[in-house]
Amino acid sequence: MNNLSVIKYFFEKKVIHYQVKRFEDNRGFFSETFNKKTFKELGIKEDFVQDNFSFSLKKNTIRGLHFQKPPMEQSKIVFVVKGSILDVIVDLRKNSKTYGKYIHIVLSDKNFQQVYIPSGFAHGFCTIEDDTSVIYKTSNFYSPENEETILWSDKDLSIDWKIEGKEAILSNKDRSANTFNNFSSPF
Repeated sequence: MNNLSVIKYFFEKKVIHYQVKRFEDNRGFFSETFNKKTFKELGIKEDFVQDNFSFSLKKNTIRGLHFQKPPMEQSKIVFVVKGSILDVIVDLRKNSKTYGKYIHIVLSDKNFQQVYIPSGFAHGFCTIEDDTSVIYKTSNFYSPENEETILWSDKDLSIDWKIEGKEAILSNKDRSANTFNNFSSPF
């Protein structure tokens, strides 16, 4: 696995935070952001079927906490093309000892790190800079009827989004999402 190196495993080695290798020269750099063979060596066997591009104009934009329930559950690979985010992952697996716990990781165009998130976890992020672009691969197609959102500011989860100075910028859907206590995990 010479094109990436694992930084840390989370949630019983289910979530993988890793560094992608960059090959730099006088023109700039080249990087292989996804390689199915390398991921298979890490134990990741899903087929990724859709790429999504998210652009956020302003710092303090929060997207999430999103997931899809079975039979359309999704694993994700997340990386930042421009800017930086605080990436947040919440364990939704009922029988897990880390159920309801979260982690956050800073991903940026400068650190060139990525995160693999399997199904069974909610995902969201907060932009740290204006004009931030994020790409994420998914292992299943978008399915509005299977999409769920947990309230980003849920008191039971107590996520520290590290919002600086002003209010978060949110969609109406994310602002009015279910609380963690009113949610029944399908995982």
